[in-house]
Amino acid sequence: MEDWLQAAAEDAGSDAAPRVLVTVAAVEGSVPREPGARMLVDATRQWGTVGGGHLELRGCETARAMLASLEARRLERFPLGPSLGQCCGGVVQLAFELLDAGHAKVLAERPHEDSWRLVALDGVPDRALFDAHGQQIHGGAAPDFTGAQGTHIMRGPDGRRWLVDKVEAPMDHLMLFGAGHVGAAIVRALADLPCRVTWIDQREDLFPERVPGNVGIEATDTPEALAEQAAPGTSFLVMTHSHALDQRLADAILKRPSFDQDWFGLIGSQTKRKQFEHRLRDRGVDQARLDAMVCPIGVAGIEGKAPAVIAVAVAAQLLMVWEARTATKASTGIL
Repeated sequence: MEDWLQAAAEDAGSDAAPRVLVTVAAVEGSVPREPGARMLVDATRQWGTVGGGHLELRGCETARAMLASLEARRLERFPLGPSLGQCCGGVVQLAFELLDAGHAKVLAERPHEDSWRLVALDGVPDRALFDAHGQQIHGGAAPDFTGAQGTHIMRGPDGRRWLVDKVEAPMDHLMLFGAGHVGAAIVRALADLPCRVTWIDQREDLFPERVPGNVGIEATDTPEALAEQAAPGTSFLVMTHSHALDQRLADAILKRPSFDQDWFGLIGSQTKRKQFEHRLRDRGVDQARLDAMVCPIGVAGIEGKAPAVIAVAVAAQLLMVWEARTATKASTGIL
């Protein structure tokens, strides 16, 4: 869950001080963040980012001026070069709105589903929430919209401007087997990244009391069943306390019907890889699937063995895999 939404959801329904949600509504040219980037601002703090630098400073100043005046919403255009002195030189339009705690609560209850926010930027401060199929799930009346453009500004039939904002759920799902030191470090490294993590181990006592908002815990004696039942396109990392369990999990993952859509990383050395390849080949695993198994894990060139070092190398590797997958889907029109 994004920082701004986590913070908003934690205080939804309470007596929290008013906050302003700032959204990158439209861009022209070279800019620091894409449409749909958001930050939440109160009188002294902020969560999330719309790009940093002078733009973000001005955005925070504008949001706090709105809090002081109780202004409900605003749309401002920022030429980055002429007015802010930022070298990227494009233009960013920021939409500002007083946070609606009810909307934030509904969004937070849908962490694995895409949603659409419609916010009136003129006239009566109307707003509404829709699911990925365009069915309204919260709020008042709102005009018809198209999702083909992603986050953007549109005009309704009455001429009012509306922010149409896609709140995307993380598409990428990692199943992480092993709650040891390296597994815990990887969970921390992925905490603020746009992904969902299922963290699995037989030893329930190893899991910390609190985990990041994008992490779910599964304490089970049959982790192979979870691997077999995972959706196509899942990423798997295996690093348990037992080589025998690692091998059983590798066998289950490599024999999945959808393995050509998955990604599988196994912690270990080249020696471990050779041993596993030999044993798994004897168990009927195709050589092509063995070739696709990533072992050792982590981006090349990082040789440190400390858990935090391994976690950084693996997080970077996963981001490369996930971004390449997203680019492929976009180029084929699947998104």
